[in-house]
Amino acid sequence: MNTYEIVKIFNNNVVLAKRENTEYILIEKGLGFGRKKGDIIENNRFEKVFILEKDINERFKELTKNIESEIVGVCEEVIGLVSKEFEILDREIHIKLVDHIAFAIKRIKENDEIENPFTTEIEALYEKDYEVAKKAVELIEKRLDIEVPEGEIGFIALHINAAKNRQGISETIKCAYICNSITEILEDELKIDINRHSIDYARFVTHIKFAVHRIKNKIPIKNELKSAIKRKYKEAYNIGKLVAKFMENELGEKISEDEITYLAMHIEKLKNKSVY
Repeated sequence: MNTYEIVKIFNNNVVLAKRENTEYILIEKGLGFGRKKGDIIENNRFEKVFILEKDINERFKELTKNIESEIVGVCEEVIGLVSKEFEILDREIHIKLVDHIAFAIKRIKENDEIENPFTTEIEALYEKDYEVAKKAVELIEKRLDIEVPEGEIGFIALHINAAKNRQGISETIKCAYICNSITEILEDELKIDINRHSIDYARFVTHIKFAVHRIKNKIPIKNELKSAIKRKYKEAYNIGKLVAKFMENELGEKISEDEITYLAMHIEKLKNKSVY
């Protein structure tokens, strides 16, 4: 039987505890209820156990000393929820996501407007992460009795994606920004309004996501139909070249004719399925 000493109680379900000079976040329904600092917990099974290694623990304590315990507890419950869906997460999530959610809650309570210009792109690009983020927001709303704006779901999804891929959130949001900007280029050039909730749009942004990955990592792609595409879809191909130029500027890499003609195929589909 493992023995833990409570260091701090965040809420009824989340405590910070110590065992053999290592501190842990323990999550279990009712775990903190009726307990206090210094109490001993003897248990081998918890809903979730997170080890706070020294470097993370020092930053975690510095971050959370000015955040209400109840909010920290909810943030850790959210991380517990996320870890059920994605087992391997960057340990930085205990800093970055807690910091983000705490600041978002502060803004909500102060009636600051939270806008996310990339919500549609984030939902299409990171569908699973977005679904988990929706559950996270539902938990936050239930625990804290507040209403969280839809745009915040997208921001939490970005943090989830960054944590599961162990990369900076700037890398994750970059792809959403590129997709949004390309869509605006297409709308301007084609003089149309693209249906951003269509299956074709979801396929398009997914293609852009993988294209960005290929371009950044210099992975070649072959399009055996490129000559036919250039001949048959002249307008889409020319717009594809504009899009490629934008992507080259953003990514600092040259984009091949094969990539451009794949872009043209998707542009042609969007052109024919959009609302004029």
